[in-house]
Amino acid sequence: MDSVERARTEVLEAGKRMLEKNLVTATWGNISCRVEEQEAIAITPSGMDYDKLVVQDIVVLDMHGNIMEGDRRPSIEVPLHISLYKDRMDIGAIVHTHSTYATALACAHKHIAPIVEEMVQVVGGDVRVAKYALPGSQKLAANVLTALRDRYAVLLANHGMMGAAKTLKEALKICEIVEKAAKITAICNTVGQPVPISFEDVQTMRQTYVEDYGQKGMHD
Repeated sequence: MDSVERARTEVLEAGKRMLEKNLVTATWGNISCRVEEQEAIAITPSGMDYDKLVVQDIVVLDMHGNIMEGDRRPSIEVPLHISLYKDRMDIGAIVHTHSTYATALACAHKHIAPIVEEMVQVVGGDVRVAKYALPGSQKLAANVLTALRDRYAVLLANHGMMGAAKTLKEALKICEIVEKAAKITAICNTVGQPVPISFEDVQTMRQTYVEDYGQKGMHD
């Protein structure tokens, strides 16, 4: 299997897992990853059910948004994905979900404070809210770049959330953990004020996660 076929297959499988984990409804959300050793990405098509997709439905684009392989119209969020890949060389995969609790906080324009240990480990701190802009616009891409900065997840105001990582497996995991943290945040706000983890401890946990957590090579 060549790098293009591998990337398309990984995006397809991630889409099915995202649907199974109830992180999206119907055709919303989108997924992409870099194509190894090429200036290209593989991305989900626009408006198609994840459980009906086949490998040929996944669109391959160059870094200018031109279609290299595939007959489908790519996701409307191509400008956002390409902008992130150009700006953040540490990112190799992006998963954009519309999960319930993360979207609720995004609609309230409330960030997710660093209150949950596993979240700060995978995200690197709090999850900020990117200012609202229309889907598919360059303005949205710019707003997300600003809010994401040194993090690996971001809330999109009145829209949803996005997780980014080296691999699709890690990006999908980030989306699951952020959704859990969003739910915990909502519950905390009903019983009291959430208490953040200190900046120093957040930095320590993030470093430990990246350098020492789990088995050798698991974050590659």
